[in-house]
Amino acid sequence: MRSSRAKPLRLIPHIHRATHRLGLRIAAGLGVAQAEAHILQHLAASGDSTVGELHAAFAHRRSTLTSVLDRLEAGGLILRTASRTDRRTFVVSLTAAGRAAAAQVHAGLQDLEKQALAGVAERDLKGFAVVLRALEDALRRPLEPR
Repeated sequence: MRSSRAKPLRLIPHIHRATHRLGLRIAAGLGVAQAEAHILQHLAASGDSTVGELHAAFAHRRSTLTSVLDRLEAGGLILRTASRTDRRTFVVSLTAAGRAAAAQVHAGLQDLEKQALAGVAERDLKGFAVVLRALEDALRRPLEPR
């Protein structure tokens, strides 16, 4: 009897494994959860951001993002303040401790990225970036019915 095996996926399993291992590395080596590390890295790179901008950047459920921000605020790493231009909007900024934590996160990720890219040709990296952007674009589109 023949088994009906699904055609192997070429991209997703690698991304699953890499992101899972990245989360474990962040938690073990950097002292914050993966979602928190992403927020710290984003704020360090992009500066103060509204909650809406963070939601757009990471696509967390609103309640999940609020929980992550609550933990970062409780840890003294961020401040949430009302926007000067729109009191309904909160702006998230790093505290001094948050800047230090973000620098640690960035340094750890920078070291990991340097190791991962050692020996990778620039053209291969550019091609990989094209594939990742295509995946991100596909994820932004609504699910198509089967």
